Amino acid sequence: MSAPHTPDLGEAQARPSVIRPYGDMTGDGMVQVSFTLPVPHDKRAEGAALQLAAKMGLSPALLVHAKGMGPDHTFFVVYGSVTHLVELDKVQVVERDFPLLSAKEVNAAIKKQLQRPLVVVGACIGTDAHTVGIDAILNIKGFAGEKGLEYYSEITVVNLGAQVLVPELVEAAREHRADAVLVSQVVTQRDAHIHNTTQMSAAFREAYPAGEVPLLIAGGPRFEEGSAATLGVDRIFGKGTTPGEVASYLVHELTSPRRPTRQARPERKSA
Repeated sequence: MSAPHTPDLGEAQARPSVIRPYGDMTGDGMVQVSFTLPVPHDKRAEGAALQLAAKMGLSPALLVHAKGMGPDHTFFVVYGSVTHLVELDKVQVVERDFPLLSAKEVNAAIKKQLQRPLVVVGACIGTDAHTVGIDAILNIKGFAGEKGLEYYSEITVVNLGAQVLVPELVEAAREHRADAVLVSQVVTQRDAHIHNTTQMSAAFREAYPAGEVPLLIAGGPRFEEGSAATLGVDRIFGKGTTPGEVASYLVHELTSPRRPTRQARPERKSA
């Protein structure tokens, strides 16, 4: 078997910086989009769908599917050539800035650097009852073939479940002396995930002395990964994040010399 091809500098420089979607041939700009309009299914509704497609930049647009969704809504699939271009040089993403570790490496790093279990408290806050995200990261069964944080011998996990009020989360973090707090938000109507996360971060900074706030992490499919600073949290994880990525990030942040207060947290005083 031949070795995988590694592009040289010349090939990399030859790649275009401006591209269009690919359908039948390079640069044809063909895309397929789907949407629902709040109108009954008739000829006028199909015309409305094509009008919307044109305003979205599809020209020409072809209606390939239309189906009534009850008496007052219609679902459409439209296919066409988009007029917009993608400028690759202007694409901004949040790259992983920490090494991806195995479970064995995570446990070894925690044991060596912290010399105690790393405590993680997780919850779905507000009215969000969707625990699939937080459970995928915390529960031992994990996600995508990876074990969750409960599997790690040097990580203590406290999963508070769904619909947890922010004051309850803060109290649980204080009670368990959490090193990190993980919050999952799936419900995004009226920007609920933004409001809840901002409220959570403000509550922690009010409840804890400066420099002793746990690592605050938010995750969910609708977060912008570059919005951590705006929301007042340390990290945003988007869809597809695995338990191994979260565990590796925790080790990277909590055992770093930049965070001396996290390496030896004071013992909790008895009442």
